[in-house]
Amino acid sequence: MLFREFCLPTMAARFEEMIRSAETANWGYRKWLLHLCEAEAADRRERKQQRLLRDSRLPSGKTLGTLQESTLPAKVRRQLPTLLEGGFVQRAENVLAFGLPGRGKTHFLCALGRELILRHGLAVYFTPTFKLVGHLLAAKRDLRLDAALKKLDRYEAVILDDLGYVQQSREEMEVLFTFLAERYERRSVLISSNLVFSKWDQIFKDPMTTMAAVDRLVHHAVILEFDGESHRTGRTGEGGKGKEKGGG
Repeated sequence: MLFREFCLPTMAARFEEMIRSAETANWGYRKWLLHLCEAEAADRRERKQQRLLRDSRLPSGKTLGTLQESTLPAKVRRQLPTLLEGGFVQRAENVLAFGLPGRGKTHFLCALGRELILRHGLAVYFTPTFKLVGHLLAAKRDLRLDAALKKLDRYEAVILDDLGYVQQSREEMEVLFTFLAERYERRSVLISSNLVFSKWDQIFKDPMTTMAAVDRLVHHAVILEFDGESHRTGRTGEGGKGKEKGGG
């Protein structure tokens, strides 16, 4: 069937069904073709969403539905609807989430990333910062750094989790800075960090590199401050005072 040759699998699969529906409801050819095309478009959107979600590597449990918005700082709650519109990605702006561990930074950014996929069909990628740095270091050693950066450039938004936990060797600092510089004013970066800007010299070591990295990130950025109590305390049973492990 020509539908399959034209890569229209849903139209091919539902052709006979739609013919029967058209005969039963006395549709004209225009209405029959419209329903067939709408079915193909809906299935394509669903397939694209599933592919983007699979490729994003977003944690499955950190969704907008499981985000306890009432526990978020008031300023963050007010900014959420605008961020969900996705315009900041189109403008290649960044989102920088700061706060101590357990304040909900990671959950918030992951939920936002998932909605960017579901609502706007954007390509999003989630990674702990140390894993990205390790990947780029290996690519650099194999003389594949340009190719690795080009592959990441396919993602309109990259979520870097726990920036403050990056190791501090000069090689690691250099590949991280290269990644951020490559995306400057072209692609969005969403970052969670336990370290405020004044302590970023612990990440980049060199003061000039630190200043350059911060300047690129904040030039076009939304800054979110996650203060208040930790969301993880008091969950270890009777009398327990321990904390769950995981990102902020």
